Amino acid sequence: MLTFLGVAVVVVGFIARIHPLLVVAAAAIVTSLSAGMGLVAGISVLGKAFNDNRYVSLVWLVLPVIGLLERSGLQERARALISRVKTATTGRILLVYFAVRQLSAALGLTSLGGHAQMVRPLIAPMAEAVAENRYGPLPDRTRWLIRASAAAADNVALFFGEDIFLAIASILLIKAFLEQNGIFVEPLQLSVWAIPTAVLALLIHGTRLLLLDRRLHRELARAGAGKAAE
Repeated sequence: MLTFLGVAVVVVGFIARIHPLLVVAAAAIVTSLSAGMGLVAGISVLGKAFNDNRYVSLVWLVLPVIGLLERSGLQERARALISRVKTATTGRILLVYFAVRQLSAALGLTSLGGHAQMVRPLIAPMAEAVAENRYGPLPDRTRWLIRASAAAADNVALFFGEDIFLAIASILLIKAFLEQNGIFVEPLQLSVWAIPTAVLALLIHGTRLLLLDRRLHRELARAGAGKAAE
């Protein structure tokens, strides 16, 4: 049970808002020490894992590109484009993105979306623009609500969609854990059983996104009526 001390380090580190890289590194070292591996062996395992998955550093190459696109008016273009769609609503836009994100994750294409490369520069501005076209200038509270809903749509879609892809790390982790406890299953079986959960996630969160439209209409229409009365 001492090997679970690393989990405690992660929880405490995130609560204290310490830099994530430092928290993860500290958790890895604590886990290796509690498992009796030693400091050098633990650092070696951490370095090998980073080296084997060094493609993660490609994210840092994408961020400057996103920054340049935003500086060149990417968000403004997205707002102008979505404003031409008369039937678009904030909830519908997020629901469409949710479905596309979940489907692409189910096919193993988990890098097609994401907060930095998709939600912040495109999805959130489009969702805000639709609300602004319908109700006028948005209060900060509503603007943050829409942004949070866009980020949540990405998170939920990815979390429940990626398990359908049988070669994803989570499926392989579940398979390895079950085999350690004498339960032998194929990755395909785990992926199939992930489909009902993904469908339920789509239905439940999709309903929440459609209810978001009703909430925005109720709050913003009431605010507009109050200003008109003044």
